[in-house]
Formats: sequence, C-alpha cells, structure tokens
Amino acid sequence: MNQISNRQAICDVLLKKAENDKDIVVLCSDSRGSASLTPFASTYPDQFVEVGIAEQDLVGISAGLAACGKKVFCASPASFLTTRSYEQAKVDVAYSNTNVTLIGISGGVSYGALGMTHHSCQDFAAMSALTGMRVYDPSDRFQMEKLIEALLEDKEPAYIRVSRNPTEDVYDENIEFKLNKANVLGSGKDVLLVSCGEIVPYAKKAMEMLNEKGISTGLIDMYCIKPFDEQTLIEACQDIKLVVVIEEHNPFGGLGSMTAQVLGHHCPKRLVEINLPDEHLISGTNKEMFAYYGLDEKGIVARTIKELGI
Repeated sequence: MNQISNRQAICDVLLKKAENDKDIVVLCSDSRGSASLTPFASTYPDQFVEVGIAEQDLVGISAGLAACGKKVFCASPASFLTTRSYEQAKVDVAYSNTNVTLIGISGGVSYGALGMTHHSCQDFAAMSALTGMRVYDPSDRFQMEKLIEALLEDKEPAYIRVSRNPTEDVYDENIEFKLNKANVLGSGKDVLLVSCGEIVPYAKKAMEMLNEKGISTGLIDMYCIKPFDEQTLIEACQDIKLVVVIEEHNPFGGLGSMTAQVLGHHCPKRLVEINLPDEHLISGTNKEMFAYYGLDEKGIVARTIKELGI
C-alpha cells in the first residue's frame, strides 16, 4: 500500500522546482502541517508566507504576489478555502486572472469524524461556477505530481482538491498525462464508470470485479472537472448501456451533473449517480463513510448490478 499522500506529492514537486525557480511562493493559513508543506517552509523560508487563520487574507495576498510575477500556491482546508474566501477566489483570482493555484486540502469527507463543519462536499460546484477557474481532483500521487508540474508551466488560476490520506496507486512513474485530458483506465461494452480523486481506486476495483462477473465495464478518471473533457466521455460511451458516476460530492453541480449535461447534449445514455446525499452526513473515517454511502468497490458493484437488473 502506498504511503505517500497527494499533499506530500505536491510538496515534493515544489521543493524540487523551487531550488531553481525563486518565483515559486507557497502560502498557508496555519495549515503547513495539514498540507504537508512544512518541509517547503523550512527549506525555503523566503518563499513561504504564513498568514494564520485568515483565509480571505490568504487568497488576497496570494493574488497580490501573483500580480507581482510570482507563481503562487495557496493551501488551506477545502472546507474553508471554498467558502470563507469565496469572494476573494472569485474577484482576486478568477476575475483578475492571477497565477494562483488554490489547494483545498483534506477535501470531501477527508476530515470525516470532525463532521459537517469540516466537510467540503460542495467545492466542485462552487469553484466550477467561477468564470476563469479550473478545477482538478487527481486520483493518486503520480497524477498529482504531473498536474503540479503542468500548472507551474502556465499562468491561469486553478483549484485543486487534495485528499488527506495516501491513496492506492492508480498509475506509476510512466503515467501518460496531458493537462485537461481525462485518463481512460479501461473500456467496456456494457457499463462505463466515471470518477475522480480518492474514489478512483475504488472505481478501478469495481471495474475489475464487474468484468470478472461478465459485465463488460470501462472506467474514466475525470480528474479535470473543469475544463471537463467532453470528447473522451462521448467517445467512451457510444455503445454502452449504462453510465455510472461515482463522486465524493453532493448531488448538485459536481461530476455527475457535468456528465449529465454532456450526455444530454451529445450522447443520451442512462445515467446513475453514486454520490453523497443532500443531508447532514454521518461522522466516521472516510473509508467508513465511503462504505456507508456506497462509494467503495462493493457499493459500486452492487448498485451497478441492481441498475442493470441482473
């Protein structure tokens, strides 16, 4: 089992790149430990700013530094970054088109036992609604590394949801990565699974289990939630019977909603969404919550078979 979290992967890339690029700047809101960015702060203190628990200031200062030519990575818990500082994300980053990457750490239900105050099950919808903001949710450390490297090469605003715990490797060092292009992890004739982020390893296991049962199943890792890779989805679902979207998000405005829009416009298919319900969620570890709400491999397989009427 992999022991390197996606947040650590971010730090590893930034540590390496900052050695020769002094324009890379990292900001935190009393969250360097939670973001696994303590090594960066210790190694490059002149390229690190600790704002404290002041998320609105965090984003505003980040935008100001970007306006001065810096490549800014701004990390804070997703539950606060995408709500408390939403106006700053909208005006100072997206509208002003500043070179800021907003890193929402411990996204979704990563904080599990801390409850609804710390869940961020609306971040895909909220951040995607901002004109000029890109939204990403990489599934493992290798995909995260490639994403950070790609974002260092451009100057457009972006939001990244980052899971808290290490996830099982989906890829390896030889991952084929293209910015804003989804990864097809398998093709099928009966079912197409679509997922992103921490749920992808579960979806991958579910795909394998369904194929073993004789249900031809494919899987798309739609890490690029916005801009959404419409072409890959349309090409993958041409001849299948059922599309199943699995996401760590509420039912509104996330991966499922975006998939439904594309299918409705271009390729009508039967669609099932497995997500977090529009209610106050239970408390528990994220794995316990995934199992409870049917987001793990067993839940995905059971729901898919039920929907197929098998």
